[in-house]
Formats: sequence, C-alpha cells, structure tokens
Amino acid sequence: MTTVVFSHGQESGPWGTKIRALAAVAKDKGLGVESIDYQGIADLGERVQKLLREAGQIDDTLLLVGSSMGGYVATAAAADLGPLGLFVLAPAYFIEGFDATTPEPPAVPISIVHGWHDDVVPVDNSIRFARSCSAALHILDGDHRLTANIREIGELFGDFIDELGLGGKR
Repeated sequence: MTTVVFSHGQESGPWGTKIRALAAVAKDKGLGVESIDYQGIADLGERVQKLLREAGQIDDTLLLVGSSMGGYVATAAAADLGPLGLFVLAPAYFIEGFDATTPEPPAVPISIVHGWHDDVVPVDNSIRFARSCSAALHILDGDHRLTANIREIGELFGDFIDELGLGGKR
C-alpha cells in the first residue's frame, strides 16, 4: 500500500479542511493517510526534520502532499524520503525569510496547484518552480487558502493518484 503524508501550512493544523478533503480522496483510492502536526514550530528546518523523522518511520511507499509552508517542507524532504510523487498547494517557494533558497525539485512527478489571487505567495513563484522542472501546474480562480476550490483540488489530486498508478479502490 501507499501512504499519503500531509504537511499543513503555517496558519493551519494537521486536519484542516483541505487535508480532510484530500484524505477522503486518498482513502477512497485505497491509500493510507498520515498528517504531521507542525503546530508551534515556526522554523522551516525544524519542520523538515520532523517530516523526515516521522515519515521515515512509515514502512510503506509514500506520496507527499503539502500546503503553503507545508509544500515547501514536503519539497525539501522529498529527495531524502523518495516518495512516488509530490502534490503541493500554493507552495511557499522563493519566499524571502523562509530559507536561503527554495529546495531543488525532487526527481519525482510533481503537481502544483495555485490560486490566481494568492496575496501571500505570488502565483509567479509556482510558475517559476514548475518551469524549472516541468511540473504539472494548475492555476485556479482562488486565493491562498484555496477553500473555494476544494472540489477542484480533490479532482486534481485523484487524477494525480491515478496517473501514478495508485488509483485502486479498497
């Protein structure tokens, strides 16, 4: 089986609205789900280390999912964790103060979802990252939180799971 490991953003928690919705998609496809709790950890490096520790203990193939700061964290940990793929929402790439550099794209299939009206992480940052590694890029009529786009995101996530060959139902 494959386990989907979720990394939430700076302002949210491990079982926020988007993660619950995407976890339902993953479970419907027969995948396991885990969500790392980063609440109270502001430092990116500490978040990456926590993901490496906790996901590294999962005896399964992994699919990493992250939102905003969690997208950055999932991307930074991907090379070490060797997931089957990376699915990120409004990832905090190229944000001053988060780190000296944005993580290198891992050598796995990547799907990025971003909102045109994001006033926290400019959509141009995801365009730049996607262009650097030929990632799939889905730009929606939404803001940073993408809460109005949950149905679309769920469909994109389900398609990504299917594209990875993981779409069998329980």
